[in-house]
Amino acid sequence: MQLTLWTYEGPPHVGAMRIATAMEEVHYVLHAPQGDTYADLLFTMIERLQKRPPVTYTTFQARDLGGDTAELFKTAAREAYERFLPKAMLVGSSCTAELIQDDPGGLCKALNLPVPVVALELPSYQRKENWGASETFYQLVRNLALPADQIEKTQGSKPRCNILGPAALGFRHRDDLTEIRKLLTDMGIEINVVAPLSATPADIARLADAQFNVVLYPEIANLSAQWLQRQFGQAFTKTIPIGNGATRDFVREVAQLAGLDPEAALAKAQSRAAWYARSVDSTYLTNKRVFVFGDATHAVAAAKVAADEMGFTVVGIGTYSREFAREVRDAAKLYGVEALISDDYLEIEARIAELNPELVLGTQMERHIAKRLGVPCAVISAPVHVQDFPARYSPQMGFEGANVLFDTWVHPLMMGLEEHLIGMFRGDSEFHEDAAPSHLGGGVHVQTQQSAPTTTTAVPEQIEATSLTQAVAQSTSSIQIAAWDAGAEKELKKIPFFVRGKARRNTEKYAIERGVTLITTETLYESKAYYSQS
Repeated sequence: MQLTLWTYEGPPHVGAMRIATAMEEVHYVLHAPQGDTYADLLFTMIERLQKRPPVTYTTFQARDLGGDTAELFKTAAREAYERFLPKAMLVGSSCTAELIQDDPGGLCKALNLPVPVVALELPSYQRKENWGASETFYQLVRNLALPADQIEKTQGSKPRCNILGPAALGFRHRDDLTEIRKLLTDMGIEINVVAPLSATPADIARLADAQFNVVLYPEIANLSAQWLQRQFGQAFTKTIPIGNGATRDFVREVAQLAGLDPEAALAKAQSRAAWYARSVDSTYLTNKRVFVFGDATHAVAAAKVAADEMGFTVVGIGTYSREFAREVRDAAKLYGVEALISDDYLEIEARIAELNPELVLGTQMERHIAKRLGVPCAVISAPVHVQDFPARYSPQMGFEGANVLFDTWVHPLMMGLEEHLIGMFRGDSEFHEDAAPSHLGGGVHVQTQQSAPTTTTAVPEQIEATSLTQAVAQSTSSIQIAAWDAGAEKELKKIPFFVRGKARRNTEKYAIERGVTLITTETLYESKAYYSQS
């Protein structure tokens, strides 16, 4: 176990909560101490759901450990059923309660409740959130899905499928589902069940009433899809429809499974991103160096879109999803880079600083890292913050998702160019340094700041902008920093905004390695010449 400031995934019982919260008529009884109810905030404050998760906590306290905590759990389970009357119940322990070994499944079975009770064994000290969500969904499917001969088959001529994977607290799952549902419907395919999002236990029971399954998020749905294939002979999709090219491949794969002609659906496909990426306004973005990190599904898909559709150069790719490390390593080979499999944000921070990318595609952790490094960033994967659950329609999948990706990834780079152009005209009456931002109106001015005298000591702003490679790599308390003279600082401002941070870091690294304590204009250009050759 590692003490950390940030974590990419919570414990597995949070994954179980994501499944229970996504579904209807399901209740989760969690054996947990007082204080573990913090997980509710993930759904009510981050995802901004209108109701709290369907979870009952036993909330035992320290004084209860000397008594009968098993009886306390049985009481909580019985009262939860009587109050909420669910059609199915999940029972399990949090990481702390797991140490007590009270066996919630056995205890709940002794209550003889009149609904299915699914016991979850989630090893909190070996596994994490995505695995917990996958295992919970799998156990529900395995316990509730009925064989094909025990359900009433739907009559109709259209092919039918299930959509598996969308869950609560998922990155853009709600909007992805809307986009893919429309895409499948336009192809002439009926949707049998969507699960776990908005599904009931009765919906899970009739999963077999479909020809095949569409898997949108393998981290959650792969295990269940594999079981359904073994039990009911249902094939499932392997292509993740993120990006214009992948969405077209997805349509072809689905059409093959459904026995349809894909060309009619592809003929109607419209994606402005495909045209914009070829337009003259985007050509200057070609070969921009990008670092990609996130869950395996989104990281692999984003790297492919970046390289094949945006014309970027992928200089790094990684994931915190160790269960899918092989898939990410295979993707890394396509770009000639080494995959980074880690859930230590400091290691990811060091890699980003080392690679000096011009764009970072990552989670909310990488957003913070990129901000400190002065690098543009777009969020592509959970974990995310409240701003990544927008009120607007903003899918990542499908043809509309390709448009969203283009806007989200390209605009930070284009805004960087705009900032540079504004900087070039600082002598202009509208754009000089003391003028207010244009959106605030001409009558408002910022307070003029007097220039600080030139010294040979680095000011805090310079120290903050120093390459984090040194800060991460060295554990000593004192790090040598080269100062900038006024001429070098003025020359540095002529470099475009979106690569200025990289130029500063390279110059300081060049100076420190050669024992230069004061960076001059000559040092800046010597560094530029040195790195242009490497």
